[in-house]
Amino acid sequence: MIDHGKQNVLGVGIDAVDYDTAVERIISAARAGSAFAVSALAVHGVMTGALDAIHRHRLNRLDLVVPDGQPVRWAMKWLYGVKLPDRVYGPELTLRVCRRAAEEGLGLYLYGSQGPVLRKFVENLKEQFPGLRIAGREPSRFRQVSAEEKAEIAKTIVDSGASIVLVGLGCPRQETWVFENRELIPMPLMAVGAAFDFHAGTVSQAPAWLQDRGLEWFYRLVQEPRRLWKRYVYLNPLFL
Repeated sequence: MIDHGKQNVLGVGIDAVDYDTAVERIISAARAGSAFAVSALAVHGVMTGALDAIHRHRLNRLDLVVPDGQPVRWAMKWLYGVKLPDRVYGPELTLRVCRRAAEEGLGLYLYGSQGPVLRKFVENLKEQFPGLRIAGREPSRFRQVSAEEKAEIAKTIVDSGASIVLVGLGCPRQETWVFENRELIPMPLMAVGAAFDFHAGTVSQAPAWLQDRGLEWFYRLVQEPRRLWKRYVYLNPLFL
C-alpha cells in the first residue's frame, strides 16, 4: 500500500495514495462506524477549490481526497516528485469498495442522481457482487433542502443500517454535501459523481487508452459539448 500523505495542488490537499490504501481506509472507517469524508477529484474538482476559497475550505476538511484524474497525479509528480502507479479513479474505487463491502457484509446507501439511474445502478451492482447489501437509496431532490429535510435525510441514512454512503450529486455539490453531513452521518461518505451513471450504463466511459493519457475529458466533451464545454475549455488550460 502507498501513502505519501496530502500534497498541495493549487491550494487543495490531495492524498497521494493508491487504490489499496484508499479502500483500506474507507473500509476501516466503515467497520468502526466512524465519520469519514471522501472525494475523488479530477482537474475540474481541483479547480472548483482553487477558484473558490469557501469551497477550498470544504475540500481541505475532507478526510480523504484521491487523485481521480491523471493530470492531478502528474501534478504531484512534477511538483513534489511523488510517484503513484496510477490515479485513483472514482468509478473504479467505487467497485473496489463495493467488492470489499460485499465480502465483509457492510451495507451501502446510495444518495443522489435520478430514480431510474439508481435502479439500474443497484441491479448492476447486485449482479456483479451477489453478496452486496443495499440498505437504501434516495435520488437527488435537485433543489436546496431545508435544515429539517437535511436532518431527516441524515436520520434515514443512519437508521437504514448502512455502513457506507455513495454520493452522486455532481461536482461540487456532492463535496459540499459530504462536508456538511460528515458530523451527522457516522460512516464513510464517498463523493463519486459519474460512477452512478457509468455503472448504471446510462453514460459510456472513455476507452482505457484515452484514460491512461489523461484525455478522458476530451471523450466526455464530445459526448456532452453543451454541458461540459466551459468546464474543459476554460478550466483545463487554467489548471496547466
